[in-house]
Amino acid sequence: MFLSASLSLFSTQHTPGTGGWSPADSNAQQWLQMDLGNRVEITAVATQGRYGSSDWVTSYSLMFSDTGRNWKQYKQEDSIWTFAGNMNADSVVHHKLLHSVRARFVRFVPLEWNPSGKIGMRVEVYGCSYKSDVADFDGRSSLLYRFNQKLMSTLKDVISLKFKSMQGDGVLFHGEGQRGDHITLELQKGRLSLHLNLGRLRLPLPISSLPSATLGSLLDDQHWHSVLIERVGKQVNFTVDKHTQHFRTKGETDALDIDYELSFGGIPVPGKPGTFLKKNFHGCIENLYYNGVNIIDLAKRRKHQIYTVVSQPISTNILCVLSSHSCCLLLPFDQSDIRITCLYSVCSSYAGKIILKYGSIANQYLLLTEAVGYEAFLLSPFCQLIWFFSFMFSFIRCLPNYCEHGGSCSQSWTTFYCNCSDTSYTGATCHNSIYEQSCEVYRHQGNTAGFFYIDSDGSGPLGPLQVYCNITEDKIWTSVQHNNTELTRVRGANAEKPYAMALDYGGSMEQLEAVIDGSEHCEQEVAYHCRRSRLLNTPDGTPFTWWIGRSNERHPYWGGSPPGVQQCECGLDESCLDIQHFCNCDADKDEWTNDTGFLSFKDHLPVTQIVITDTDRSNSEAAWRIGPLRCYGDRRFWNAVSFYTEASYLHFPTFHAEFSADISFFFKTTALSGVFLENLGIKDFIRLEISSPSEITFAIDVGNGPVELVVQSPSLLNDNQWHYVRAERNLKETSLQVDNLPRSTRETSEEGHFRLQLNSQLFVGGTSSRQKGFLGCIRSLHLNGQKLDLEERAKVTSGVRPGCPGHCSSYGSICHNGGKCVEKHNGYLCDCTNSPYEGPFCKKEVSAVFEAGTSVTYMFQEPYPVTKNISLSSSAIYTDSAPSKENIAFSFVTAQTPSLLLFVNSSSQDFLAVLLCKNGSLQVRYHLNKEETHVFTIDADNFANRRMHHLKINREGRELTIQVPSLLSPVSATVKGLLIVFYIAENLSLDSEVAKANALGFAGCLSSVQYNHIAPLKAALRHATVAPVTVHGTLMESSCDFMVDSDVDAVTTVHSSSGILKSTHKRASVTGTTFGVFKKLPDERAASWFSN
Repeated sequence: MFLSASLSLFSTQHTPGTGGWSPADSNAQQWLQMDLGNRVEITAVATQGRYGSSDWVTSYSLMFSDTGRNWKQYKQEDSIWTFAGNMNADSVVHHKLLHSVRARFVRFVPLEWNPSGKIGMRVEVYGCSYKSDVADFDGRSSLLYRFNQKLMSTLKDVISLKFKSMQGDGVLFHGEGQRGDHITLELQKGRLSLHLNLGRLRLPLPISSLPSATLGSLLDDQHWHSVLIERVGKQVNFTVDKHTQHFRTKGETDALDIDYELSFGGIPVPGKPGTFLKKNFHGCIENLYYNGVNIIDLAKRRKHQIYTVVSQPISTNILCVLSSHSCCLLLPFDQSDIRITCLYSVCSSYAGKIILKYGSIANQYLLLTEAVGYEAFLLSPFCQLIWFFSFMFSFIRCLPNYCEHGGSCSQSWTTFYCNCSDTSYTGATCHNSIYEQSCEVYRHQGNTAGFFYIDSDGSGPLGPLQVYCNITEDKIWTSVQHNNTELTRVRGANAEKPYAMALDYGGSMEQLEAVIDGSEHCEQEVAYHCRRSRLLNTPDGTPFTWWIGRSNERHPYWGGSPPGVQQCECGLDESCLDIQHFCNCDADKDEWTNDTGFLSFKDHLPVTQIVITDTDRSNSEAAWRIGPLRCYGDRRFWNAVSFYTEASYLHFPTFHAEFSADISFFFKTTALSGVFLENLGIKDFIRLEISSPSEITFAIDVGNGPVELVVQSPSLLNDNQWHYVRAERNLKETSLQVDNLPRSTRETSEEGHFRLQLNSQLFVGGTSSRQKGFLGCIRSLHLNGQKLDLEERAKVTSGVRPGCPGHCSSYGSICHNGGKCVEKHNGYLCDCTNSPYEGPFCKKEVSAVFEAGTSVTYMFQEPYPVTKNISLSSSAIYTDSAPSKENIAFSFVTAQTPSLLLFVNSSSQDFLAVLLCKNGSLQVRYHLNKEETHVFTIDADNFANRRMHHLKINREGRELTIQVPSLLSPVSATVKGLLIVFYIAENLSLDSEVAKANALGFAGCLSSVQYNHIAPLKAALRHATVAPVTVHGTLMESSCDFMVDSDVDAVTTVHSSSGILKSTHKRASVTGTTFGVFKKLPDERAASWFSN
């Protein structure tokens, strides 16, 4: 015997002459299944080849099942395990399982076999009989375990069980006490949540709706999952399968006080028999122990402590699907006022009839005609319903409803349809969110700041959440407001009667957690203003104020301090009012003071509640404010990896997507072909690849044979630029989208298999055979809305690097108006330093209003420093030699003539001037090399007409080009034979026409002024303290749009010498002064916008 403590449970007998198993076809779709009769504990397996042949298996995997329908792969170290097989037909290879498995059915799945023969196996399974107590909960009942005393008070608890279910929601057990103690374990959307509280203050708003801990995912997979809860006082270990979470529960005591009873499978409502507070558990529970008591064993032996509660709804829906001419349906209950809904579709033009029969009530006929549904109301009890039909019923395609996210289903004779209106989702089955997953994606599409809806998990169960996207030049902030962002005063609160305020963010905690977990950094500003109101009672006292975070835990630290340290920000930098305390408010002064800072530990955010208990003493008062939740840094959108060997790949857990699957990602490559991802099943598979330099192929098989979709691009896709791929499969259609090319679709067959059943690992960047590997980068990979952390997995995988450079090569064009794309590890930004524009894409104009007497003078010298740490290339204007090019551009609005718009001069009396003549024509005047003054006039329009005009002047060598594109018939002129060399003149002597225009001054608006790589107006408004710029008169920042065909008065922002900005509804006047210190250089150059 292989194991002394085991028995041979199954054997194909490897004695001479008995042959063995060998399928007709040797391929990857073969398997050998055995039924062990009952659930047993399997500890080992052994294999041989087929007797007297060249047929043996060299490697295989194992699968287990309780039912023969729902299978689970054997895994070790969280990976599907491959067992080494045989090297010949006769030797026996044993394998002891590292973890024993309890199952009834076993499958041996050959992976590789003797290349000179075929698949051939003789197998033996070892193990022990397995005894267990199992209870089957039907979703309408629960077990009650009544205590022998009124109150059960425990300082420690141990609760263990196993469960399996196909329902994602349901209560496994619950207990509560009158002081607020409670313990609840429930499934919520396939995850297991534990709610635990050891008594609490009587707060105005219950805080028990959020779980103390949550573990697992996809636990509604009809496989057994083990649960262990261990509590000693407030310390709790919560284990699901092999994953343990340690936490400290909230409460005032160390004892858990439960009144009367514990309920298993549901939460009965006291005084309302058959009514339950939440959705009941539907599935199986095995070996349920509560502090050593076997609950299911007590129920089997009908002990007096166990009671059964069964729901008895007043109305019951009965689904009748008939396929024969005559059928009898027995009803399992006896109730009055039963409502029967018969949903049917008729494939014949004949009518049918229903005969209702109960006791003396006979032959009561209800005539049915062609319709989608019919409702019959019976006002007396009955026990039997007999149907007689002279036609056949067709399949009811909307039961179950495969329309997702609340979409409504309707059907025809051949198919079903989904109405996705008012769901925020779209697609054939309402699978795809109409909103993006983050503010980063909106910014990438060219959007600027504003309110947006984001759907953090895309096609997942979480709905959209409204946020404010503050898109700046260097960060994209996501801000979530709550219902109380104003400063709130508090008086009269103490420990017995605390003040508590819960914060509502307009979404579920799961939605907020998704935003936080998907961000690099999150924060909330918290402020506590106090007068004789202590905050944390530092250094070591019981805090008087605390806040509740995402896990319902109480946190006694304040903004600016790390978790676990009962301090405020001033305590860390030793700047508190009283050095004996670690918060300003803890000094307990009679004067107002405050403690303000940022909370930034993501695992505790957001703040869900604040509790204050020290404002009821004489002259005691407090005021608090908690700012919105703010996050930046998208951990999903820029999550990228680089594959640099064809044999390299990343592997992830199996992709579970039986009915709906969507896959999306970005890629860039120079390779001719390669597989993006692959996931295999016994017969099913899914694969995405670049099959040629201009083709993307999506192949999928759900058991009816492979289906391939191909998108052919008119241009090469291996051009080392980012390209977007989205593949989707649902019960209605299969589709493939590449960039903005036409989508390829194919309707799903109504016949045959429709569940996609995969069981291997998911391979990214390669295949299980390590062939056709992908060379290049993959970014932002999402499966059914869930991000795969490619970078984290790449850190421990050879042949793959985290990150992928070269974003600007694909997205550099998003930076406009001379903005420079700057590469970042997680994306890019637009550097607008050398652009007259600003904003995240260098598209926001920088403009200002000039009054008579206002001028801006820019002195050319070495580049001035700016706030960004970005290396700038110096323009030719900073060199000793004359520039070979001059590029001047600006926009203006005015109603005054004559006016001087721009003047550039040199020490040799050379100059260039742009002015408006008295008749409104635009004139460019220049003088150089002691020649006469040259004049070029554009009189195609009156430029002093309160409309925006754009002017470009470009010189290259001896050629000058003037463009005015704002005219109905744009004017563009070229003047040759010109050479401009500018130097600073010690004594300025103006041309007579220039002097006339300058005498009246310029009144109007100038915008987006640029001279080569210098933005003089932007420098005066943004970098006045460091730029070589001088402002005379009043310079007011304002959009030029308000002056177009309107009066000049408008809301403006005024810039003064101090650099302070203020907004006013009247045109405030602040006299400008010279900013910066100028050093005279031998060949300094200047450009001036002035009018006296």
